[in-house]
Amino acid sequence: MRHSLILGTTLALTLGAVSAASAATLDEVKARGTLKCGSNPGLAGFAAPDANGVWHGFDVDVCYALAAAIFGDPAKVEFTPLSGETRFTALASGEVDVLVRNSTWTFSRDVDLKLDFVGVNYYDGQGFIVSKDLGVTSAKELDGATVCIQTGTTTELNLADFFKANGMSYQPVPIQTEAEARQQFLAGACDSYTTDASGLAAVRATYPNPENYIILPEIISKEPLGPAVRHGDNQWGDIVRWTFNALVEAEELGVTKDNLDEMKNSDNPEIRRLLGVEGNLGGMFGLSPDWAYNAIKANGNYGEIFAATIGEGTPSNLARGLNAQWKDGGLMYSPPFR
Repeated sequence: MRHSLILGTTLALTLGAVSAASAATLDEVKARGTLKCGSNPGLAGFAAPDANGVWHGFDVDVCYALAAAIFGDPAKVEFTPLSGETRFTALASGEVDVLVRNSTWTFSRDVDLKLDFVGVNYYDGQGFIVSKDLGVTSAKELDGATVCIQTGTTTELNLADFFKANGMSYQPVPIQTEAEARQQFLAGACDSYTTDASGLAAVRATYPNPENYIILPEIISKEPLGPAVRHGDNQWGDIVRWTFNALVEAEELGVTKDNLDEMKNSDNPEIRRLLGVEGNLGGMFGLSPDWAYNAIKANGNYGEIFAATIGEGTPSNLARGLNAQWKDGGLMYSPPFR
């Protein structure tokens, strides 16, 4: 009996500690009055401040949606620019609450670094960009080339694997940021620059003569990019995960930034639950019933954000591809809101 009492007391204390830990980040964010979001220092279309210091882009719009879900105000977010080498340390140390910075979900980052990737907001793969003057049309023609490579990223290992598998050699030119890579590549310090294909498109869009540069056809890796949070705070992970899911689900259901109020009158139970008209999903993790409504209102659903920031017709000019809705042949798919 005594053993049962001790076991029960221990279990109660453990559950109490877990419960307290699970609410820690949300409590801190609410007490602070702002969300701290770790972002890229500057990647056109994904994350970059304008002349007035206001951040715009595909990744930072997730942070605006999250701030709106928590506070009802997308402006209550502070962005911390992080390099490839500092991003995970900043998240683990609590310098930022969430990392939304074109970061690849990998086994070691999930398990060893103790991060939770709560979803994939962009399915990508590593590629190469070269000047047309180099005269190559395939990455398999880069034997002996100098290659600009950002340190602290998965691209370093992928690059080594690709060249080894194809019996080629290369000379790495280490760089710290996309801005440095752009400068070094344009200055001729390297024959090629390699990173995620989406990043190459974003970088090329900033070149004075983008038509003089080509992205080679090979995609040499899988790069599922997405928001990350720290291990051990399930409530916070759920909030970030389901805020992103709300953007994806809204697109599938035809809920847009402009028709939100009209859609509140929908007969579709899924839409009504999503927008907080029926039930109280938000209350399950400490937010208001209209948390998803506010998240979508910030900058629109997933498709609207994609089109406005990196889609076809923008400087990045990226097709949806794998990032299309599942009904359209892509991989974007939200679990049900019920």
